[in-house]
Amino acid sequence: MTVKTTSTVPGRGRNVPAPTFTHLVRLTDDTGLFEHARHAIARREHGYCTDDVARGLLVTSREADPSGEVLRLAERYLTFLTHAQDAEGAFHNRLGFNREWTDQPGLGDWWGRALWGLGTAAAHSPAPWIRQEALLAFTRGTSCRSVAPRAMAFAALGAAELLRLDPGNEPAAALLGDAAVAIGHPDPDPDWPWPHERLTYANAALAEAVIVAGHLLDDPPVLDAGLRMLTWLLNIQTSGRHLSVLPSGGWQRGGPRLRHDQQPIEVAALADACATAATITGDDIWQFGVHQSIDWFLGDNDIGQLMWDPATGGGYDGLTLHGPNLNQGAESTLALISTLQHRTPR
Repeated sequence: MTVKTTSTVPGRGRNVPAPTFTHLVRLTDDTGLFEHARHAIARREHGYCTDDVARGLLVTSREADPSGEVLRLAERYLTFLTHAQDAEGAFHNRLGFNREWTDQPGLGDWWGRALWGLGTAAAHSPAPWIRQEALLAFTRGTSCRSVAPRAMAFAALGAAELLRLDPGNEPAAALLGDAAVAIGHPDPDPDWPWPHERLTYANAALAEAVIVAGHLLDDPPVLDAGLRMLTWLLNIQTSGRHLSVLPSGGWQRGGPRLRHDQQPIEVAALADACATAATITGDDIWQFGVHQSIDWFLGDNDIGQLMWDPATGGGYDGLTLHGPNLNQGAESTLALISTLQHRTPR
């Protein structure tokens, strides 16, 4: 596979690849997106999940000029999500390879991710019928509220996509406002200015949701709170000039902080949040955070190794103390794609 390049890091001569959907195509069949892989080969026995399919719809909908192949992926992912949704707006999460659901519809993180993907598709897909069907499913989903702050944050990011396009979308505005309340306010302690006692995964998505709520709902104190959260997250996950993100085990307030295993989803969440903050504030520090996130995949990390496979286009599943986990599942590949979608000349 030939990797296209669009920019070079000054002083390093490093080429920044454009996102490729080659491995995403490899992991997708006529039903949906396989969750896991052994190296680059899909593990059919583990089936599909709404979480990853929603992320697939998100990244395919972000492409300004998608190829026919990418547009077909978006169609497939949208079909999966509309099949996963029940009449009340909740979603199944896990579908076996036999096309039987293994769970009941619910409002966990997958509900929030589904609304994020649907909101993005409704706002940005070049295909009118995708926009229309995604909007119908998104609106149905906004009749629900999750008790999980992270699920609400993911849903809020989909609502924000629609509100940027249509500021009069009342269901989206209500969801965004409720999400900011559910996430909570930063702690006044400068050593832990986070609304919760534990950092888990995709933490920057919570800060980003608060930022967009403050911006789009014209609430400066909420915007400032979100920027404070993100500033702290970026600071504690920077080592020298490279990212050293929180591991899969998270970090409890007052407890020891571990360094491994680091997950690509954490890097992708930082890239998204920093890109949003850069657009809203114009501050250079946020664009630098985006660059750090891209560079993490390209080898600027704790062990100096690539976190993707240029031969397959897949993202590696985790950064361990001894090197990358060479499995290339959906979550890590989607994290790679979404991060590279923020590349700019620098």
